[in-house]
Amino acid sequence: MKSYKEIEKKHAPEEIAEGLVFPVSAGRDERKELISAFKGIRKKHAEKQSEENKLIAKLLQLKFLIEDYLKGNNFNKEFYFGYFLKEYITRIEKKNKQFANEINVDPTELSQIINKHRKPTEKIIYRLELHSNRNFPAVMWFKILEKEREYELIHNSAIVESEKKYVNEHLHFSF
Repeated sequence: MKSYKEIEKKHAPEEIAEGLVFPVSAGRDERKELISAFKGIRKKHAEKQSEENKLIAKLLQLKFLIEDYLKGNNFNKEFYFGYFLKEYITRIEKKNKQFANEINVDPTELSQIINKHRKPTEKIIYRLELHSNRNFPAVMWFKILEKEREYELIHNSAIVESEKKYVNEHLHFSF
């Protein structure tokens, strides 16, 4: 198998990438070589990136994940508010306590939000927007909460049953 250096001497990075995206007649071995070369180019490029650019890439990846999730119709129990908050904190490489201090929130409250023991207040959501320099708008954080709430409203029949006793009259038809 040819090394990354040998392939790079023979082909421009654009050709290597194009060979991966549009493999016209590449055999199995040739495809492996192209993939290996492409990985080498990506690694070389990543090593040249500044720390700020790496951070931007991580946060953009998270933002796209959130946006894709919010666009979808399905609720995913794994993608709750605390999950995305924890991902944000992790990607900016902060400890929970340090982050809590940065947004002036008690570390215990932050932990409770991350671990689904408490819903975030509006003030926390606005502080998240401000902390991210408006890259993660408050509306986006609210939409994550709304998606969770919608799921709870649809699937929590115990609440409906417990509230029936407080409704004395109701419509006699449905549409």
